[in-house]
Amino acid sequence: MTCNLTLGPILFHWPAENKLDFYSRIADEAPIDTVYLGEVICSKRAPFFEQHYSAVVERLERGGKKVVFSSLCEVVLKRERKAIEEFCSFGSHEIEINNSSALLHIDGRPHRIGPMMNIYNEETMAHLASRGASHFVLPVELPRASTEILVARGRELGTGIEIQVFGRASLAVSARCYHARAHGRTKDNCQFVCEEDLDGMPLRTLEGKPFLAINGIQTLSQTYLNYITEFQELITAGITDFRLSPHTCDMVLVAENFKAVLDGRKDPAEADAALTLMMGDSAFSNGFWYGRPGHLRV
Repeated sequence: MTCNLTLGPILFHWPAENKLDFYSRIADEAPIDTVYLGEVICSKRAPFFEQHYSAVVERLERGGKKVVFSSLCEVVLKRERKAIEEFCSFGSHEIEINNSSALLHIDGRPHRIGPMMNIYNEETMAHLASRGASHFVLPVELPRASTEILVARGRELGTGIEIQVFGRASLAVSARCYHARAHGRTKDNCQFVCEEDLDGMPLRTLEGKPFLAINGIQTLSQTYLNYITEFQELITAGITDFRLSPHTCDMVLVAENFKAVLDGRKDPAEADAALTLMMGDSAFSNGFWYGRPGHLRV
């Protein structure tokens, strides 16, 4: 079985120059097979980087990467519905759907189902596969037992199965913009305050303990998902693609360590130690895989 290392879409509102530098380095240095591009969280952010897509795609493909475009996860406004309709008309690249409104426009053409679609059972997977879905990115909160059931069904359907193995876990999205509200602003007049927190805005409990992270309308885990010590279990379970979610840390180093473990060139414990050193005070978690609270490191 061929296993692929993928890079998910950037979920945060990074300056365009940061994104350009990031993707240039990924293209030239990172052992990544597939890169997902697109604004997933907030449609208001999209115009800041859309004009750079052609150049970024060319650079990534020149570096041997496959490019997939990811859709918005929340579609509320008329302009967002129009954007989804136009998104589904892409002809040159594969697309990943993160909102069910896109199913109206996809018309049976091959596509991927993203992690925001919440595929929790095999019948949902079979229904979407019958409508053209060829690849599923499973929700991060699924435990091993549930994942194995979906992997088995995916194998019957001939679809790829992907899970996130690194980065803050997406837990929820809302119609409200938490970032704007926290700074006394409205969603329509947010002034893009989310750009101040390049890995999400950290939250603390009333007791001052680290709790969650906020990214616009999105709630993320405070801890960083890290399945590098579970890699062999994931491969044995039949998962085909392993997603790294971009953060401001050294994502090339992250990719190199995951790739080395995937290829059997590095011991998982050694790679985990390298990632722990790189992340400093940021905590890792893997509780979801074991059916435990997601913030735990089992």
